[in-house]
Amino acid sequence: FWFQSHVGNLGAAIILSTIVLKILLLPLANKSYRSMAKMKLIQPEMEKMKERYGDNREQMAMAMMEMYKKHKVNPMSGCWPMLVQIPIFFAFYKVILISFEFRHAVFINGWITDLSAQDPLFILPVLMGLSMYFQQKLSPSMGDPTQQAVMRMLPVLFTVMFLFFPAALVLYWLTNNVLSILQQYILMKQVEKASA
Repeated sequence: FWFQSHVGNLGAAIILSTIVLKILLLPLANKSYRSMAKMKLIQPEMEKMKERYGDNREQMAMAMMEMYKKHKVNPMSGCWPMLVQIPIFFAFYKVILISFEFRHAVFINGWITDLSAQDPLFILPVLMGLSMYFQQKLSPSMGDPTQQAVMRMLPVLFTVMFLFFPAALVLYWLTNNVLSILQQYILMKQVEKASA
């Protein structure tokens, strides 16, 4: 609400708050995105391993661990930004539900006139789903084909789910995704240059 008192618009305040949160979480996210960028670079090597070891899961796991050590990559580090975002998301959701200020708060006049209600034109949820899709494209594909197919469906599922969420919450998630895409893209380019 501090931002709102300075910018005069609760939607703009949400965007500014998200930027501040993103800056605070920058060190953790940078480490994670660097690891993901390295994972994407070693993807061809991983595919060759899958062909070489076939169904021998034990040998494959050992070879993968060696490769992770060699390239100094942690495949689990990509989960940290998402895990940190979950409590922030739920806290934000709770604030929107109990705060009277979000009711009938206009974001863009003529479009969103109540940030505590769903987006009447569903523009924010669709943009949020597209941002998830582009974020997935930047990330390395992990797991077997079934897991990859499930991951590809997540943007669609989240879009449908977010259709009925308060516009303020969807705006937060969309802003966070866009900032994450920019951050991930910049770091991936840095890692690619460093490894070239």
